Amino acid sequence: MDMNQYLEVFIEESKEHLQTCSEQLLELEKSPQDLLIVNEIFRSAHTLKGMSATMGYEDLANLTHKMENVLDGIRNQKISLNSEIFDVIFLAVDDLEAMVMSIAEGGDGKRDVADVVKKLQLIEDGQSPLAASASGEVAAGLMLAEKETLSKSEYDEFELTVLQQSQEQGFSNYEITISLREDCLLKAARVFMVFEVLEKIGEVIQSNPSAEQLEEEQFDHSFTVTVISKENKEDLKKKVMKVSEVEHVEIHAIDLEELRKETQRQPNQQVQQSLENAPENTGDAKVQEPEKQKQTQGKQHGSKTIRVNIERLDILLNLFEELVIDRGRLEQISKELNNQELNETVERMSRVTGDLQNIILNMRMVPVETVFNRFPKMVRQLARDLNKKINLEVIGSETELERTVIDEIGDPLVHLIRNALDHGIETPEIRKSQGKSEEGTVILKAFHSGNHVFIELKDDGAGINKERVIKKAISNGIISEQNAAILTDKQVYELIFASGFSTAEVISDVSGRGVGLDVVKNKIESLGGSVSIDSSPGQGSTFLIQLPLTLSIISVMLIEIQQEKFAIPLSSIIETAIIKKEDIMNAHNQQVIDFRGKVLPLLFLKDVFDVPVYMEEEEFYSVVIVRKGDKMAGLVVDTFIGQQEIVLKTLGNYLTSVFAISGATILGDGQVALIIDCNALIK
Repeated sequence: MDMNQYLEVFIEESKEHLQTCSEQLLELEKSPQDLLIVNEIFRSAHTLKGMSATMGYEDLANLTHKMENVLDGIRNQKISLNSEIFDVIFLAVDDLEAMVMSIAEGGDGKRDVADVVKKLQLIEDGQSPLAASASGEVAAGLMLAEKETLSKSEYDEFELTVLQQSQEQGFSNYEITISLREDCLLKAARVFMVFEVLEKIGEVIQSNPSAEQLEEEQFDHSFTVTVISKENKEDLKKKVMKVSEVEHVEIHAIDLEELRKETQRQPNQQVQQSLENAPENTGDAKVQEPEKQKQTQGKQHGSKTIRVNIERLDILLNLFEELVIDRGRLEQISKELNNQELNETVERMSRVTGDLQNIILNMRMVPVETVFNRFPKMVRQLARDLNKKINLEVIGSETELERTVIDEIGDPLVHLIRNALDHGIETPEIRKSQGKSEEGTVILKAFHSGNHVFIELKDDGAGINKERVIKKAISNGIISEQNAAILTDKQVYELIFASGFSTAEVISDVSGRGVGLDVVKNKIESLGGSVSIDSSPGQGSTFLIQLPLTLSIISVMLIEIQQEKFAIPLSSIIETAIIKKEDIMNAHNQQVIDFRGKVLPLLFLKDVFDVPVYMEEEEFYSVVIVRKGDKMAGLVVDTFIGQQEIVLKTLGNYLTSVFAISGATILGDGQVALIIDCNALIK
């Protein structure tokens, strides 16, 4: 049976089950005695194990099986939960997520999980998982033996064939273990340089840990590479030792005959181990299977959802956008001809396409909780690593964004949260000495405003040290001392987004290894958004990300300024008003009006957009009252045209920095109207 047709469903459902495991583990940590939560986690793990085995991902299935055994011991009250056990289960879930991601990216889902498997086995045997890292000669001997076995067992049949054929053609097969200095900061860079040397004199077959783990620096200081080369051991060693910060190189020739024998022995050992565990596991399976069948039957009767490839939705939306433009043209022709039958037909078509439009747009929208859900577990682990007490509050996770934006916003948010935890929130001792609670708070909030979605990240930590930022910016040549003296606080805070900027005195693995926040800013801007920062020393910092709904169909009010047409999103409009010229007042060099007891700033759009003037000003002004969050402003226009559904199109790569314009649309008469970004106008 060809399983590839089920791969997409497997990946999506695996992610859902692992998300359930993560969420429920966090709940279980708060209520360790709640067996209902344990059962929920067990069911997800059990289902994932069965799916993985069916799809042929044995490594995934085996690790899930080990985790399932521990969960079974917990729910049967044979294992008592503590922080060490929670840490190991979270590690197992992390590894499972990485394996599923590998499969989603076209990989084989393999990963070095020997350490976490050993810890799970110790927990299952009633021992402390810390015993897995015990020192001493016996432990060292066991680790060495395991390393040799692991090294040999990692070769699949294809790799063994490559090694065999290379040997027959006069090449030598080596396992090279490279140790970096303990104070090496750029481990990934050194690994890259080692690989570059080896690839010039041979071919790298595999590495342990994997290349992905090495790139992410998920190793201590040593790694092993399997290489095919015609060079001798001594020459290989000399060339690798020339790489800076390489402390030791050990090279062993691979014995293919012994390697094949070991590979053949291992399946027999696994079968024997399975037979030894058979009675307990079989009994468990008998209990669980009917329950699983009932759940499956229930899903078959109750499920009303299907999975659709995002590309199909993109095609559907593009076609519908063309239909909306044609609909606008038809409505205009209908008005010009004034034919009753045509008017009725066009009105009916408008209603039907309006309903269709809502359905299509909703199909593309995804709650931001799909991104936010990963952060509680991440914050928990980072808080432990940093020895800090941190509470993460998530607000507005039901806020929806286009799927394409959702897929891209995760990494910038991870970086900002890590930055807040590492540099923002203080240690419990410092917070206590400053009169704060020992537990720091990080608030992640999402909300709609106008034609945008805002994501706010706020912490109650130390805030940004203005003097340190200025000093660092001057030393890096970003600004001069003269310019520094006239910068506002907000402009100073914006400096931390400069390329390579970091005030970190110690380079940390937590918040980006000193890379800075310029990567975050570039990513958000590539999505058509923006990011700003505000801070109060001793009280905390707030990052505000603004993301546009880049390609969608929106309701707007068409207005005219002189002889040019513009569109204002209805979602930004409070109301419209007609005011007398004499009602306008001046306050702080700004023209304002009294609007329902509030002072409302006025913006003359003909001046904002430098529109050519053909008509003289009249005694009355037409004003559109718009808002951004709690702030409001009045936009002065010449004429209200009316409400219309339009297709929002971006301005393209050549017009990315046009002030207060979020896009354009084609009207029914073929004219182009620019869409006003009210959020940019309101300060």
